[in-house]
Amino acid sequence: MERKDKMDAFGAISLIVFGVVLALNQVVVKLGNGGFQPVFMAGVRSVGALVVLLIWMRVRGIRLEFRKGTIWPGILLGTLFAQEFVALFWALDRTTVSHASLLFYTMPVILSIAAHFLLPGERLTPRRIVGLGFAMVGVALVLSGQAGGQASLLGDLVALTGAFGWAAIALTLRLTKLREIRPEMQLFWQLSVSAVILLAVAPLFGPFLRDPGPWHYAGLGFQIIAVASFGFLFWAFLITIYPASGVASFAFLTPVLSVCLGWLLLNETLGWNVIAAMVMVAVGIVLINLPKRKR
Repeated sequence: MERKDKMDAFGAISLIVFGVVLALNQVVVKLGNGGFQPVFMAGVRSVGALVVLLIWMRVRGIRLEFRKGTIWPGILLGTLFAQEFVALFWALDRTTVSHASLLFYTMPVILSIAAHFLLPGERLTPRRIVGLGFAMVGVALVLSGQAGGQASLLGDLVALTGAFGWAAIALTLRLTKLREIRPEMQLFWQLSVSAVILLAVAPLFGPFLRDPGPWHYAGLGFQIIAVASFGFLFWAFLITIYPASGVASFAFLTPVLSVCLGWLLLNETLGWNVIAAMVMVAVGIVLINLPKRKR
């Protein structure tokens, strides 16, 4: 497909569906923790997604390219990917889907602050500062209540560290030679390095198996195929077709949908603070990602 200068119906529908998949993934991980130890499950997911990715690359005739200047950044990228999902999977074992998702998807907020200092042309504007204010109030509201004992402050804080890892991944892709390689190779570095790290540290978090059943294995397959391999590739494809600001502006959908699915499927408590935080974070993300007005 040729590059477009604005979002169209196909792009909007694709991003809505992708938001639903990501929101559902939070629920799947939460339920999967009943069968698998969280860090072990994240490691197996990386291994499975890496196999799918390599098959995809072979079928498409895409070669593994280890360009000069990309090895160490690639290792850093995979390490950050591992940290991100150790935090998210472990947090979902300790707190609610709604809390973890709202905090994890503050990544655009963290990225916009870092980009102000590190990326030329990404300065904070008055509108973005207002968006930051909304999102920060939302974070404070999430941390202020523990959903009737279903959530924990420690789990919430760990989910927030996952957002920092995700933002660091985005910066690594922008500031290193990795920005010059194909999305498939970027994903290869994330999956291959994280698989090694996650499986190496998994024994530190307890027994690998808890009480896995058919639904847990099905959920793991969903994570491998629909999220960690083809899901990430599809998102990278949309980024190449549509304006980045347009794609990013749909990020608010995932935490909103996650809160709704956590309430609907897991019977999670929706206090006033969670609902208010959901609105604040969504408004903040939209304000941060709106394209600049042309003079």
